[in-house]
Amino acid sequence: MSPHRILIRNGQVLTMDPELGDFPTGDVLIEDGAITAVAASLPVTDAEIIDATGQLVLPGLIDTHRHTWQSLVRGICGDWTLGDYYFGIRLGISPAYTPDDVRLGNLFGAVDALNSGVTTLLDFSHCNNTPDHSDAAVRGLQEAGIRAAFCYGFFESSPEQSRFGDHAARIADFHRIADTYFATDGLLTIGVSLSELFGLPWAHSVAELDAARERHALLVNHAGCVFGSRLCTGITELDALGLLGPDMVHVHCTTFGDAEWDALARSGAKVSISVETEMNMGFGRPVFERCRRHGLAPTLSADVISLNSGDLWHQLRFGLACARADAADPVNFAGAMPDTVRVTAREALGWSTVNAADALGLGDRIGSLTPGKRADLMLVGGPAIEQHPRVDPYATLVFQTTAADVRTVFVNGQVVKRDGVLTATDLTTITADADAAAERILGRVRDAGRALPGTPPGAWAAVEPMAREFHEQAVRAVKNR
Repeated sequence: MSPHRILIRNGQVLTMDPELGDFPTGDVLIEDGAITAVAASLPVTDAEIIDATGQLVLPGLIDTHRHTWQSLVRGICGDWTLGDYYFGIRLGISPAYTPDDVRLGNLFGAVDALNSGVTTLLDFSHCNNTPDHSDAAVRGLQEAGIRAAFCYGFFESSPEQSRFGDHAARIADFHRIADTYFATDGLLTIGVSLSELFGLPWAHSVAELDAARERHALLVNHAGCVFGSRLCTGITELDALGLLGPDMVHVHCTTFGDAEWDALARSGAKVSISVETEMNMGFGRPVFERCRRHGLAPTLSADVISLNSGDLWHQLRFGLACARADAADPVNFAGAMPDTVRVTAREALGWSTVNAADALGLGDRIGSLTPGKRADLMLVGGPAIEQHPRVDPYATLVFQTTAADVRTVFVNGQVVKRDGVLTATDLTTITADADAAAERILGRVRDAGRALPGTPPGAWAAVEPMAREFHEQAVRAVKNR
């Protein structure tokens, strides 16, 4: 028996590949980390057999925007607004993180993701307070064994006493990270998390875009999420300067009007929706309906783990509810009831599988159980009451499933969770480490004399003059092009 050949036998196989379709009972063959065959029955004997009887076999979920480092302060901003988050997490707690806190945060957060069947994430990494923090963030993902786009962020969490240097030093550090860790192909790919547009001089934003594209890196952008402010806008200016592209994932987009949506659609942009964050922190309604109108494929993200669960099943069920409510609103407001639902549970699952794989530029590797793709997949089922009876597998997944129902998880053909137990992680140790780290981090915040969240009165109004100045720089760049 070859240790590199595994047969998943007798499961209900949901391939998310429209040409392959689904198998009420089927087998999946894995060889050297790749899916090599999917069929109703495969006559294979020289392989390790995993019996999937009574379980669903499907692709691993993909998160298109997660601040993984924040897993060490899980739930701290459960009653915070976006302004509280910005001043409390980004400017208050982030400076108190050591490099090892970042490493542990990424490790712990990635393990949390794997436990719930999230096999790939876009790590929006913006706690790179020093070069050592940058290295530690990559190492945490490596230690977890997750597939990820490590998207290097240039955000300065200590503007008045930076430990890093100027913006050019941050750009140089991004290139160092790319050379050090991403010279060869592996589970991690390189990306760039743009600083919020109009949160820094326009020339710096362009420098970040240029650095990313020099490296053919994925780009991710917090976009259109602060009502009444120029901060996080800039889409029309990017469009006018030819700087938009299909290599960009735009997160939130809740404040955008038709001009911005038209620009995103023309550029082939990708959109990431963070349902729990947007609904809880005052961003506005998630943009499923706007995506539909403009022909853009939605994807989902857990976003701030300092508020949300790292479990994409929550985002899927809440997101589907929002999408259906948006579609029903015009009918309801006309005094009637809808005859059908516009979005099915299967379509919703596509948000976090095939759509998300395409958004990360990994559609040829992951997102479906297509032979030739890498073996990132999971088995869902078991004895829990919510898994029985299973009348509609997609409805069971979207509306009933929890992390505890994810029984077995593969990344690149390697088992990272088997029969409900993580294989490479001692949960007792890592949870104790996380608890101790959180206590130290918050102790440093207290020692610095900072009260959390520490949001100043009129916070967004105070930020707006800066955003206006940097917006005017962009407008001048468009006029002078």
